Amino acid sequence: MSVELNNRISGEGDPLILLHGLFGSLENLGGIARRLEDGWQIHGLDQRNHGASPHTDTMDYPAMAADVVAYMDARGLEKVTLLGHSMGGKTAMQVALSYPDRVKALIVADIAPVTYKARHDAVLDGMKNLDLKGVNTRQDADKRLAEFVEIPGVRQFLLKNLERVPAEQATDAAQSFRWRLNLPVIDACYQNLAAAPEGNSPYQGPVLFLKGADSAYIQDKHQDAILKLFPAAELKIIEGTGHWLHAEKADTFAKLCRSFLESR
Repeated sequence: MSVELNNRISGEGDPLILLHGLFGSLENLGGIARRLEDGWQIHGLDQRNHGASPHTDTMDYPAMAADVVAYMDARGLEKVTLLGHSMGGKTAMQVALSYPDRVKALIVADIAPVTYKARHDAVLDGMKNLDLKGVNTRQDADKRLAEFVEIPGVRQFLLKNLERVPAEQATDAAQSFRWRLNLPVIDACYQNLAAAPEGNSPYQGPVLFLKGADSAYIQDKHQDAILKLFPAAELKIIEGTGHWLHAEKADTFAKLCRSFLESR
């Protein structure tokens, strides 16, 4: 069953849906939204179990694609362009494969339509084992999470998912913060999220894959899998960036998206 996704709409023009990655929210692509809202109506979505969207007991790409289509139906969006980063890129690919008549074009940021080996075990372990009791500030949480996650930038990103417990919902006076995302279900469904999107026939529409030059998420060995499902795909590489290419070189990322979108 689909869920009603939290969203933020800005700009005017043809609809462009933005889908964030694992552990993220619509805020992650906010910089790209601001750079493109002069020419497109931007729909930033929180995917299920993330951000302010509902928590569910299940999580896989067919269900997440159905969420996006339900969002489109609720707002009368017959056909859209999708831009997804990482997990959001797989969701976008799944929408295109399952509902090709609803997708005008597709932009996939630094992910391929393949099954990946586990890459987030340390992050999941750190988040699960972080004792939030006695944490009064994000700085306190950062110090505790540093025992599990070494890279400061990764910790900063993860800790955006902390929210203060409203006074009327507090059940433990020692706990001021809680995770906003549905950590237990994300952990339980991780293999589903590492899996490839499902497709019985290819999506024939235009597709732009954007790769961070220093990222290993899209490799030469993935070319056959990409072209099998997306025969019209093209690849652009952004030098000097890794997996977070949309944040590391936002202007370049947005310029490539704009050029692709304007050519459709």
